[in-house]
Amino acid sequence: MPDDLTTVLTDYYDAVPYDSHPFPQTAAEHLEALAFLFGLESRPPAQARVLELGCASGGNLLPFAARHPQSSALGVDLSSVQVAQGVQAIGRARLGNVELRAFDISEIDASFGQFDYIICHGVYSWVPPSVQDAILRVCSENLAPHGVAYVSYNVYPGWKAREIVRDAMILRGGPRELPAEKLAYARGMLDFLEASARPDSVLKKTLEETMPIVRTQNSSYLIHEFLEPCNAPCYFKQFVERAEHHGLAYLADAEPSTMFVQNYAEKVREPLLRECGGSQLMIEQYLDFLVNRTFRQTLLVKQARAGGIRYGIDAARLRALSYAGVFRPDDGAAIALDGPEQRCTAIRNIKVSLRVPLHKVVAQVLDRHYPAAVPPEVLVAEACRHTGAPAAQVEALVMALLEELLILGAVRIRLSPIELAAQVSARPRALPAVRLDPGLPLAAGPSAIVCNLWHEQVALSPVERCLLPLLDGAHDHAALAEHLVGEARADRLSFHADGAPLRDPGALRPFADEQVARALEELRRKGLLTA
Repeated sequence: MPDDLTTVLTDYYDAVPYDSHPFPQTAAEHLEALAFLFGLESRPPAQARVLELGCASGGNLLPFAARHPQSSALGVDLSSVQVAQGVQAIGRARLGNVELRAFDISEIDASFGQFDYIICHGVYSWVPPSVQDAILRVCSENLAPHGVAYVSYNVYPGWKAREIVRDAMILRGGPRELPAEKLAYARGMLDFLEASARPDSVLKKTLEETMPIVRTQNSSYLIHEFLEPCNAPCYFKQFVERAEHHGLAYLADAEPSTMFVQNYAEKVREPLLRECGGSQLMIEQYLDFLVNRTFRQTLLVKQARAGGIRYGIDAARLRALSYAGVFRPDDGAAIALDGPEQRCTAIRNIKVSLRVPLHKVVAQVLDRHYPAAVPPEVLVAEACRHTGAPAAQVEALVMALLEELLILGAVRIRLSPIELAAQVSARPRALPAVRLDPGLPLAAGPSAIVCNLWHEQVALSPVERCLLPLLDGAHDHAALAEHLVGEARADRLSFHADGAPLRDPGALRPFADEQVARALEELRRKGLLTA
């Protein structure tokens, strides 16, 4: 990267740090499960070596290191400001297996060693071609033989329209000096265009699609996405060709439901299969045009492993995975194990039809255990118990349903065990890194967000913030309730019953008991209690 452009990009990220937080689709546990689903083995994350390119202040990398103390994690980022913030966070969390470096991706070489997982989220499209080339070089040369690399990037055709908006924003906001000033003037340009564009124009349609993003996303995202010097989308097929040039092969999308033609109507599915001749690459490129896709998250492996990739789902591999999901009947009632078909909303707001009692049993068991992941044999046993049918007959139906839910994107999968509590224990535990989070004390601010064991952000209530530091396996429910009583008496926590402050000392302890039970179940459902 030329020195002047390096300086410009560094200044951008120093002045406006990118929001650094966990991205569930990048979790090594998720990448391991997807590689396995499509035919390949990879190193278990618990002992893996992970590299993140463009790690910001470590918000995506540190939670992985906290979950797996026997792993090794390294993050590099151009911004020394953000890296310094991350180093402080590492110290606060007392993590000894993760390192962050202020470093230019282009200068990574063989001395860094090889990694089982390489993650590059939100970087590739936002750097010059020379650095894009370096990213793919690192994903090839520094990837272990059985490794998996993740790279996200903006894609056409969806970004063809968004480039109109970006160009307009840069026209008015680009010449300004400060990032906040750039964004303010750029927003003004869009307000003008939105008010003035002809109703039947391409510009008007483009603004209708883009303005909700501009209005709802934070300033950091908008500055980096629309006002940075670099934003170079490409077609999916072009990206794969670039990766192949570096000895890499396309494995899968980090959101596998986007890969399956089964999720489209027959009038789409049949012509695509005929046209593309079984080429997964061409099927997905056609689908990108169909849905006007703007963003991709691609998994890559070394070219030598391409022959082992299988896009037809193998029943044996399905049985080796564990599944997690929630199912909320649209009528507000409970899942009825008998009776008519029920429409449910699953994760990601996906609509699912539970057509027969066996489907309802599976959904009920998954929902009851969530966020813990359930192996198929448990689901089969529960289905046998309810239906009275033999396991040989039930298993095929259960596995067919799990395959259907997976293709829809209505369940999560894991290959390595995920140490989540399926029920609240007598002495609950949470990860040390979560218990030590500096944002937990109520004095730290009005809100607190932590990363759960599914590698996603969850918000906490005041009571949950008070309890989490004590969830070390040494405190029972009574001790936790006494702690809440003490916090209330010290006026650090206020209890309300029927909309009024609770002041009666005699009622305080029973109320605290109720709050502990409710909060612990919420913490379990949020994926913060370990087994």
